[in-house]
Amino acid sequence: MGNPPPLDWPEGVARHVLARVDSTNAEAMRLAPQLSGPTWIMARRQEAGRGRRGRAWTDPEGNFAATLLLRPQGGPAAAAQLSFVAALAVHDALKTLCGPQLNLALKWPNDVLLNGGKLCGILLESAGSGGQVTALAVGIGINLAAAPEAGAVEPGALRPVCLKDETGLLPDQDLVLDALAASFDHWWRQHRDFGFAPIRTAWLARAARLGETVTARSGTQETTGRFEGIDESGALILTGPRGRVAIPAADIHFGA
Repeated sequence: MGNPPPLDWPEGVARHVLARVDSTNAEAMRLAPQLSGPTWIMARRQEAGRGRRGRAWTDPEGNFAATLLLRPQGGPAAAAQLSFVAALAVHDALKTLCGPQLNLALKWPNDVLLNGGKLCGILLESAGSGGQVTALAVGIGINLAAAPEAGAVEPGALRPVCLKDETGLLPDQDLVLDALAASFDHWWRQHRDFGFAPIRTAWLARAARLGETVTARSGTQETTGRFEGIDESGALILTGPRGRVAIPAADIHFGA
């Protein structure tokens, strides 16, 4: 793989690299009282990673695990939109490192796909009071060197893939962090200065299965319809037998 262009580390953003940790999100929350500004925490080995809805995140050696600890201004709705910022950041960082030919797409609400398989997961966890989010951990796990066995994921989930097996490329963890920090900083500033509109536009331009039929499942609720996009809050928009519906939270399943 050729050398990517040099990347400037974002001004005012701290960086901590650990040999190993239980969970980068957990470490971010432990450090939060001591951190005054945005801080990336990366672990060369994460031993107890977490996914959405309490699921385990398998993290073989050589993969990427990092968390950005932020102190956002505002409530939970605005903080939740940073999952879209994170997905855009991963997408653009990997294309910067590996080339524009990389076949990436974004799956609502917060997965990054490579060649149709799940390459990356994003998990936001927050702390706060009085309706305000005072600390937000943006956790990002990328399968660089290895992917979990297909049997290790829940039934109906997309096949897990890793960058090395799909492309033959294996960028250094530190280079991934450099690229990710620069890309996140760009999209975070867009969100801070202009709101969700530019994030929504950019995310939809990279969305997987836009215009196709998908199924949204949340608890005992299941809705199947044409994936029309996302609304101004980030909710999924489906058009089906019940007409046009907005779904704020669910797991998305693609058809055959």
